[in-house]
Amino acid sequence: MNIYKVGGAVRDRLLGRAVKDCDWVVVGGSAEALLAAGYRQVGQDFPVFLHPQTQEEYALARTERKRGTGYRGFDVDASAAVTLEEDLARRDLTINAMAEDASGAIIDPYGGQADLAAGILRHVTAAFVEDPLRVLRVARFAARFGFPVAPDTMTLMRTLSASGELATLPPERLWRELERALTEPFPWRFVEVLRECGALAALLPEIDALFGVPQPPQHHPEIDCGEHLLLTLRQAALLGASPAVCYAVLLHDLGKAETPAEYLPGHRGHHEASARLAEAVSRRLRAPQAFRELAVLVARHHVTVHQALALRPGTLVDLLEKLDAFRRPERFEEVLLACLIDATGRGGKADSPYPQAERLRQAFAVLRAQDLQAVIAAAGGGAAVKDAIRAARITRLQELPSP
Repeated sequence: MNIYKVGGAVRDRLLGRAVKDCDWVVVGGSAEALLAAGYRQVGQDFPVFLHPQTQEEYALARTERKRGTGYRGFDVDASAAVTLEEDLARRDLTINAMAEDASGAIIDPYGGQADLAAGILRHVTAAFVEDPLRVLRVARFAARFGFPVAPDTMTLMRTLSASGELATLPPERLWRELERALTEPFPWRFVEVLRECGALAALLPEIDALFGVPQPPQHHPEIDCGEHLLLTLRQAALLGASPAVCYAVLLHDLGKAETPAEYLPGHRGHHEASARLAEAVSRRLRAPQAFRELAVLVARHHVTVHQALALRPGTLVDLLEKLDAFRRPERFEEVLLACLIDATGRGGKADSPYPQAERLRQAFAVLRAQDLQAVIAAAGGGAAVKDAIRAARITRLQELPSP
């Protein structure tokens, strides 16, 4: 029985990156031998075991043969006869198909080191097309490393996208890959790669529909709405935005794809359509509630936030209340960051100031410090309290200097 370190741990060591988790493959072993050694078996689709001390994953070397549709439609052979090279052959990309033995020597039968040095994402074998999940994984690795996809691999990805098998991926798997991509240094590459292979239209059609839709004349009309989206994701990465903010940026303009042709290149009222679509997409993906709520808020209110310098006190108060700033100040800041990213995610605007955010922070700080106890007491309770608080807040904002 021989044990090898495999996959991402080997790849990241070669890249000089910190290795967070180690996965291991056991060649010539058996479930009985590992259980006898104190390992604990997990999962039912194939034999994976947790080390009794480190809790790292040890998998029996295996091969997989396609027997049906979907990313689970495989027959697995994990017998002791399966070789290391056969196990590595089933992996998605050459940079993930390397192993390391106990002495630190690299076993690289498929050219992973060369592709890593060249900075390219390449499939291991033609069996790549048997698993639709690999389309998402390649796009996510593009988001992580910024590497281009090899032309022959892109051809296989197009074949997978056209096969209809992407429809077999459960929403949870799409969400998992999307969320992880939004944490990577190059999140826009996830969208670019999916679009290039035809998968974006199948998996996230609301985003794909933005490409080719003209931007308003005042918003760099030389780029379309899809290209603007890619620029905003670049800006989000540059500013270190959280995955939730990146997700809100991803969905903030979906309604522009529904603008009637006779109204183009303007997009009057697109924010309500964007909010509706952000809600629908989030529910379909089963996105966490915090992601969904932030995305809908940004989609619905980003246009008004952009107008903050011109808003009257009453509208400012209404906006802060709609953003739930008084109860959720942390999320209020996330909304402001997403709006800044939208405003500066345009050609030549990356370093532009965004005084609208400071104006709203100033108004919020003044109102948050306001003592409303006397106002509440004088209102006498009931519905009159809400109206009295709003009136007092408007009066207070009237004292603010003009921006």
